[in-house]
Amino acid sequence: MVHHWSPDTWTPATPDVGTVTFYLAPGFELLALSSALEVLRLANRAAGRNAFRWRTVSQTGEAVDASCGISVAADFDLAQERRYQSHPNRPLMAIVCGDEPNDGHASKALNAWLRECRQRRIMIGAFGSGVIALAKTGLLNDRKCSIHWEAHPAFNEHFMHVESLTTVYEVDDSIWTCAGGTAAFDMMVCFVKHHCGEPVAVSVGELAVAGRIRAGDERQRLPLLRQHGTINPTVVKLIGLMQENLASPLTMAELATAVGLSRRQIERLFRNELGRSPRRYFRELRLEHARLLLAQSALPVLDIGFISASHFSKCFRAAHLIAPHEARKLPPGRYLDVPSRRLQPAAI
Repeated sequence: MVHHWSPDTWTPATPDVGTVTFYLAPGFELLALSSALEVLRLANRAAGRNAFRWRTVSQTGEAVDASCGISVAADFDLAQERRYQSHPNRPLMAIVCGDEPNDGHASKALNAWLRECRQRRIMIGAFGSGVIALAKTGLLNDRKCSIHWEAHPAFNEHFMHVESLTTVYEVDDSIWTCAGGTAAFDMMVCFVKHHCGEPVAVSVGELAVAGRIRAGDERQRLPLLRQHGTINPTVVKLIGLMQENLASPLTMAELATAVGLSRRQIERLFRNELGRSPRRYFRELRLEHARLLLAQSALPVLDIGFISASHFSKCFRAAHLIAPHEARKLPPGRYLDVPSRRLQPAAI
């Protein structure tokens, strides 16, 4: 990565120039970082001025390997960055990309820096697993945050005082969080709008040839769907209700009442849109949720939310060709690649 920041080139900050610091932890997601940097670059072009500057920081100041294996240079080490907290060019926002290992010096230094940013009213952000780093500091307690759908079950178990959502991004009390990936693009466009106004933000989307800019409260995905094109809004709403009630499933009658339709009507909608009944789709959502909990937590099978261990085991084996207790013994993520068979209709 080309270095774009040097102490020798510092000039006094002006009100219309904002600096964004990106903290890189090992295994950070390159897609999220590059998306964010492109938004800032395009914002400068759209504004016709240097509205933003940015720098990369790592624990030691050395290059950091992204999850894809590409090494990205750091402009500063964290100790240098912390010294500039009171500098005129202190960051407008500090964004954490990735999470440091637990209980180490790096994790403690990162926590201290984030708390200092908060005390100095510097906006804080996080992409992907960086949200976990923020949660460890306690800064997300009693606040909303966005977490990647795959990490959501385990995150909920570990951080019970945080309101985690599987939305594209969340902004709560100047703390910006997103699920990572292309969600970083959407979040940073919103940040540009906040700092430079809507016309510049719109221009960024046009210059990036973005099909559309997602709102923060949009859902990251419709689990287990493939490329079906446009989905009926009522089906989307019903899937949202299912996702919100995985631990205590709603009945088909309750789902129908929630959208003002009859049970037969929602049956027809699901079969037309998704090729399966709402009951079966709900079961698939719950099995996916259970699969993630098995991979990421030590929860007993009975706490995963099914009627009985034997019923859960039967459904899980039918879906993933492996029993839950066998899946738990495999290396993390191994059984997630096992092809799923089509489930036969069965009661939830």
